[in-house]
Amino acid sequence: MFDSWQGITISVYLLVLNGLAMAAMYHDKKRALRHARRIPERTLLGLALAGGSLGGWAGMYLFRHKTRTPKFYWGMPAIMTLQVILVIFYRDYSVV
Repeated sequence: MFDSWQGITISVYLLVLNGLAMAAMYHDKKRALRHARRIPERTLLGLALAGGSLGGWAGMYLFRHKTRTPKFYWGMPAIMTLQVILVIFYRDYSVV
C-alpha cells in the first residue's frame, strides 16, 4: 500500500494532527471556563476533517467539552466513520 517512508510520514502527520485536535479541545474548554475568546467551531471541526477526528473525539470526552453540541456529538463520529471508510476503500482498491 505505502512505501515505508510514506507510511511513516502519514503516521507522523496523523499523530501530530490528532494531538493538535485534542489540545485545541483542551484550550477551548479552558477558555470557555474563563469566558475568554474561544476557538471557532469551524477550526475544531476542520482539525477533525484534516485527520484529527480521533483526537478531537477523545478531547471531547476527556475534557467534557462540546459533548452536548449536536454538531460535535454527531459530527465527530461521522467524520471518523467517513475517514475509516476512505482508508478501507483506498487500501482495497488502490492501483499501486
